[in-house]
Amino acid sequence: MIHSDVSPFRWDEAQRLLILLDQLALPETERYVPLNTVAEVAHAITQMLVRGAPAIGITAAFGMYYSARDHWKEDDKRARIAADKNRLAETRPTAVNLFWALERMMKTVDAHLHDETPDAILAEAHQIWREDIAMNQAMAIHGADAIGQVPNILTHCNAGALATGGLGTALGVIREIHERQKNASPLHVWVDETRPYLQGARLTAWELMKDGIDCTLITDNMSAYLMQQKLVDAIIVGADRIAANGDTANKIGTYALAVLAKYHHIPFYVAAPDSTFDPTLASGDQIVIEERSGDEVVLVKGKRIAPEGVKTRHPAFDVTPHSLITGIITPSGILRPKA
Repeated sequence: MIHSDVSPFRWDEAQRLLILLDQLALPETERYVPLNTVAEVAHAITQMLVRGAPAIGITAAFGMYYSARDHWKEDDKRARIAADKNRLAETRPTAVNLFWALERMMKTVDAHLHDETPDAILAEAHQIWREDIAMNQAMAIHGADAIGQVPNILTHCNAGALATGGLGTALGVIREIHERQKNASPLHVWVDETRPYLQGARLTAWELMKDGIDCTLITDNMSAYLMQQKLVDAIIVGADRIAANGDTANKIGTYALAVLAKYHHIPFYVAAPDSTFDPTLASGDQIVIEERSGDEVVLVKGKRIAPEGVKTRHPAFDVTPHSLITGIITPSGILRPKA
């Protein structure tokens, strides 16, 4: 079984604290931030100290434990925990894993309201984490089986260990492919920088280099050229929400890659755990797209790269129609959205 030493968080059992790897500080600094309150969890999610749909869901689950811990002896504890749940739900609107984890944790609260301690709430947060690790492992195997041996894969944003509780979704598959062919025909990965937050440049490249997987960083607008030159054999990305028909929301720029892949006859795969599917939405038209601050467009690491006062637009995600997706890699196997 493959593994990665990279993780977005760790649990301190002695202090009962979730400790985050601050992803804003990477790759220059590996800085860890302890979280001890619902407010700190909400801030970490909103400000993207932790990001990636599954990792956000896991972090929010521990936030629910903090709420239960702080209010367990109060008469109106359910109302207070529900209010904290709503606060956490407001942090990021697109990634469905957040809402899935919060609802699951609230059901656990309701089932154990009369317990002496909130230990069952903490146990459920750990269970969500363990399940994500297992789903990542399963997706890695199914994805590697589907894609097969290839020289070059392109990925967008960060769908790795930093975005999940385990190996990663897209990068989990890449890690498995690398392991299978490393002695015969080593895999090479093209890494989109992923403007404006640079998750590819800062995080994905860092992860792949940590694990010794050959990679090359490119700017987002170079991918078409590489496809034209037949230097991309497959594309694999993660997802933040998948509608019932297979339409998929992922980091802005994903849709453009899918269109390019279709034109160049390159297989385009999405890897996502069960918690990313939202059967309540018939299609991607119903997915709420998060609009983030224009400062993230005109500032890079605090340095201005555009004229003062210029207008900006920053949708953080886009939706790829199911007709452009070759397959969705899930813990149970490959879904073919076209069918």
